[in-house]
Amino acid sequence: MSRSIVAVTAGLSQPSSSRLLADRLAAAARAGLDERADVRVFELRDVAHDITDHLLTGFPPPRLKEVVDAVAGADGLVAVSPIFNASYSGLFKSFFDVLGDDVLRDKPVLLGATGGTARHSLALEHALRPMFAYLRAVVAPTTVFAATEDWAAGGDNGLADRVARAGAELAALVAAREPVTVKDPFELTGSFEDLLGDPRR
Repeated sequence: MSRSIVAVTAGLSQPSSSRLLADRLAAAARAGLDERADVRVFELRDVAHDITDHLLTGFPPPRLKEVVDAVAGADGLVAVSPIFNASYSGLFKSFFDVLGDDVLRDKPVLLGATGGTARHSLALEHALRPMFAYLRAVVAPTTVFAATEDWAAGGDNGLADRVARAGAELAALVAAREPVTVKDPFELTGSFEDLLGDPRR
């Protein structure tokens, strides 16, 4: 049975180290599911204006709705933010602010972050994990932080091992749950007669 993994990344530059980390984490999760998973990766910078519009109007533009619907329908989520001022980026937080209240309830989530120095790594535990706990997601035990030096060519810094371990944990959480089914909000829950009521009353 094929599952779906969606990754969202809030990197602002192109190329983005946050996107690179999200790609690796999603690939590791897919490998943990024996490659039986569809993977989609979304860069939030592409819908940054749409997120602001949604915050102001309460309605998601079509491009943003595609991302929101993909997250809602995913069996597992990879969420990666750059660390700014010892916390997640404003773009990252704003995206999760526009999700519905129950979109992440019981959804397996793998958290990642990037930054210029390893001193920012604790932001995963004091900023990102509490936010996703509040959203009632099921967060994988291992989070992955990648500093600038972690991308050095030929460096043996343990990043690959952390990515593999975290991806396996997300895969296990996804495999242990029933596949996600997203209910059509326009689906009728009864007959027209029941919905209209008895006209003789």
